[in-house]
Amino acid sequence: MKALLDGTVIAEAPTEDLIHIEGNWYFPPSSITAGVLVPSPTQYTCPWKGECQYFTVVGGDSPLADRAWSYPMPFSSAVDRVGRDFSDYVAFWKEISVVD
Repeated sequence: MKALLDGTVIAEAPTEDLIHIEGNWYFPPSSITAGVLVPSPTQYTCPWKGECQYFTVVGGDSPLADRAWSYPMPFSSAVDRVGRDFSDYVAFWKEISVVD
């Protein structure tokens, strides 16, 4: 699968390497194009997944603040619920197309 920003691939990995959580595809950290994600100061804690790290996505016409996120240290109960460790896996918001 690929994550595309304005037609440019910003993440790519085989479907079996991704994790699907609540309608979002989470890409392994190694599949993200270097330099595309800039850590954001936005803070959020999901009640069941844990503390979230947001990112600004760069590389398109203008930076997209908080349009990517990951869970650096998800709750162990979240890992159990998902069935796989999704630490540092990255998901994208609607402006980034995820295609097969």
